Amino acid sequence: MPQAQAPVTSQSSAYLSALTSEIEKKLQRARTSPSQRPKLLQELFADIALEVDDRARDIILTREEDVIYPAEDVTHGPLCFFDVLADYYVRLPEIAKPILELIVQLWSQSFASHIFTLLFHKWLFEVQLDNSEVLLRYSSALVQGATNIFWIDIQTNTWRFQSLFRYLLEEVALEPKRLNKIPVQAQRELYLLLSRFIIFYNSVTADKLESFLKHFPVFPNVLLVGGAADIFVIELTDQLQKLKVEPVLLHYLSHIGVLQGLELRMTTSTRLKTCLYSFTSPGGPMYTTRSVRHAAWNALDLLFPVGRYPRHLISLFFRLLYPWYWPSSCWNFVISCIKAILYSLLRLIFSSWEKVKRPKE
Repeated sequence: MPQAQAPVTSQSSAYLSALTSEIEKKLQRARTSPSQRPKLLQELFADIALEVDDRARDIILTREEDVIYPAEDVTHGPLCFFDVLADYYVRLPEIAKPILELIVQLWSQSFASHIFTLLFHKWLFEVQLDNSEVLLRYSSALVQGATNIFWIDIQTNTWRFQSLFRYLLEEVALEPKRLNKIPVQAQRELYLLLSRFIIFYNSVTADKLESFLKHFPVFPNVLLVGGAADIFVIELTDQLQKLKVEPVLLHYLSHIGVLQGLELRMTTSTRLKTCLYSFTSPGGPMYTTRSVRHAAWNALDLLFPVGRYPRHLISLFFRLLYPWYWPSSCWNFVISCIKAILYSLLRLIFSSWEKVKRPKE
């Protein structure tokens, strides 16, 4: 569903124009102050990534009389400053031109691609750019900036930039009209990026994954690597191996069942199986927690049911090589048995009580 845009009134337009002026001033200061440049750009990125407060929200979403607005507006869900500014720059691209020129001058600096991505991710797919080199530069910066931004969400286990991801997925990757505005090389980079984060942002279902894979661009190494499904799983496998935040890793493992039914090459399937199996061992090199190990086993059993029992038997044998884990394993086993017995007794008691309370016919 296309993301609704905030209505622009005279009051909200004045407010957004003032914000634009402040952004331009900060970029000017960063350009003229090399020593303060990293700090200023980082502060600017943090400012535009903030959620809109109540006072600013009232101004931005002010409704004028005699104007008809859509039933659904941006008040549905969190609203950040970059969401509003990105829409504003699409409507009035001339206002954003000085900011874009300053960002280009600061192109090699940290957080420059972050700021460009937040402010111009919609502008890039709505305006007409005839220079192919400039278009490639902008689209590459978009992918680079989005990658770094999404990793911020990964490291903090938040979904602040979910609106950015959903736009790139639903309004660009699944919309050939917008997707074809950027070079094929950038299209491939964008799809690889979305493949790594699609599970994290809860944007994947069996139907949506099928549609996503159908729109996958053709890669030059398709004969060596495989088709869209293989490339998607390879990127996802690499992403899993980089995750260090336990709740995020658990989230990936609990939703990876969406891969069930994909036709993969043997090498890709083995790669995924090896990756999941590496999370089932209590020792190095991953040093995974008990929760992660159980989630990995569940994912393995779901995606690769053949050979399930031999895998568990081999795992039990290797667990014997780590005697310092025996006490905790035995303790957890005892606790699990006690919980299972208690739950069974409670179910039996409640079912018996229901039968007693049920009136006789």
